[in-house]
Amino acid sequence: MWKSIKDKNDLADLMETFGDFHDSCIKEMNYISGAYVNADLSMYAVNDKRILQVIIQRQYDNPCEIVMEFKGLKYLGLRPNDENYTCEILDATLILKDDCIIWCDCGGLSETDIGNYDGTVICASELRWRPIYVEQE
Repeated sequence: MWKSIKDKNDLADLMETFGDFHDSCIKEMNYISGAYVNADLSMYAVNDKRILQVIIQRQYDNPCEIVMEFKGLKYLGLRPNDENYTCEILDATLILKDDCIIWCDCGGLSETDIGNYDGTVICASELRWRPIYVEQE
């Protein structure tokens, strides 16, 4: 079941459920713009969806994975480490504003800090998420 982030309690629930993203990593991302080309090669060239789905896994039992769906993507600053460095997330920042929600792969950052941060930053109009549980043997 999807859970939406509407207020600070929802935000706290996500952070608590996923352990502030400690010992996690971005597994994959999928972006849907809304634009497309028809069979007759005419184009609908409007980014009217701007949906980014991010799958994050962590080294912890249930939930060991979450799917975050950012709707109305405003920007994505994807700055992955190269193959000579590790990419684990030790903690994350999640900021809820009136007009957007911001997720960052580093904890303890303020809105001011995020403007100068050189890691991964996602800003969108909305965020919903769902935990993925694995069956224990």
